[in-house]
This record gives sequence, C-alpha cells and structure tokens, in this order.
Amino acid sequence: MHRFYLPPESCRGESLRLDGREAHHALHVLRLKRGESVTVLDGAGNEFHCDVREAAKQFLVLEIKAKKSSSPPVCAITLLVAVPKGKIIEGIIQKAVELGAGRIVPLLTERVVTQLDDDGAEGKREKWQQVAIEAVKQCGAVWLPKVETPQTITEFLACGEQIELALAGSLQTERRHPREWILEFQKQHGRRPRSAAIWIGPEGDFTLEEIRQIEGAGAKPVTLGALTLRVETAAIYCLSFLNYELNPGA
Repeated sequence: MHRFYLPPESCRGESLRLDGREAHHALHVLRLKRGESVTVLDGAGNEFHCDVREAAKQFLVLEIKAKKSSSPPVCAITLLVAVPKGKIIEGIIQKAVELGAGRIVPLLTERVVTQLDDDGAEGKREKWQQVAIEAVKQCGAVWLPKVETPQTITEFLACGEQIELALAGSLQTERRHPREWILEFQKQHGRRPRSAAIWIGPEGDFTLEEIRQIEGAGAKPVTLGALTLRVETAAIYCLSFLNYELNPGA
C-alpha cells in the first residue's frame, strides 16, 4: 500500500486532502485513481487507512476508513552528529528514522568542512527534514523525527536541555561500553532512562576541547569497538544499540 505524509494539523477532519508534492507523486508518478487504497502518516503516532474519493488534476481527497494510533517510544533518542562531507548526512537521517531516533541535531564542529550562514543552515534543515519525511513513508514509521537547524556544540549546550543519559563516542578519553552506562543509570534510578542522546564526531573525531566540553555537560564516553568507524557507521551502530536496549519491541 502506498504511504503519504500529512502534518497533524491537516489530519483533523473526516477526510484528508493531498496537495503539492504528495499530490504530484500520487497523481503523476503512481497514477492513483478513485477507489484505490492508501495509507497516510502524520508523524505524530497516527496511521490513517484511506480510499481515494476524488482525484483531480492537482489534489486528491481521501476518505478515512480506519485510524491506528501508537504510543510514543519509551525512551526519546536524540542523535547529535557532526555534518560529514557531501550527501552522507542524508543517508544518516534515513537510517536514523528507521532506527527510532526521535530527533536529529546536525553539528558544526571544528573539523566539519561545511560552513553555513543562518539562511544556509535553515535551508539545509528544511531539505533534511524532507529527507526524514521520505524515510518515514518508505519504512512506515509513525513518528517523524525532528531535524534541528545545524548548530555548534556550544549553541546546543546553551539551551540547557536535560537529557537523562547522554553518551559520546570518542577515541580520546577513557571509555566504557554503552551498556555499562545504561546499567549504572538503572542501578541509580531503578529504571532505564526516558531520554537518551548519542554524540558522534566528524572524520578525525571531536577535538580534545570539544570532547571535554561535551563530557563536562554530563555525557558519558563510550567505546564503539577496536576499529575506527566512519561517521555514518558510528551513527547506525549507536542508534541500533540504543533502540534495542531502551525501546524493546519498537
């Protein structure tokens, strides 16, 4: 069944309407006709099973036949990842959607090649958010991760956000297996964390000053094994582990 995305505010009536990019894909790529069945995801835990009621030249009207709602993940996972060269970040975002990340924060670190002004950063965010939307449609995830505007480590930490368990992959400091930090948290609190984050550095790793800044804000250094992983491999490794450990059954 074909999947489409509509934001939650567009999914409040008894019928749904596809316009713009989604309508173009439905009408001119898939060539959907009246009576055909589709699924609409709102990225906020809801899945609508619909039939095409009207297919015009530039829009479709969908009749909702059934609605399925899912609870949020037990643990909200944030991926903080240094922006790699080229389009690698798009692949990271796609895999992050599939692996249960609730938020993706692209980082502009000292060793990141890409430099953006405010307009460029917002343009990238919009493009990368669309990548996340396409990934949701492809894999059927009912929760759409938020892609933040690219920012520095200092800018992120200045928000003072409280994340219960933050981990940082690094090659430079004394490190422990991520499971050890999860078990230590569970021992202290009698439960597993409800929010977690993983910091992934650029090619060449975070600078020593950056890792000190991240760990100074409470992140726990973790090992990702004996080999030096590429940025995208490290992100997939960490998200797979965290989703498995903290969101069983997801």
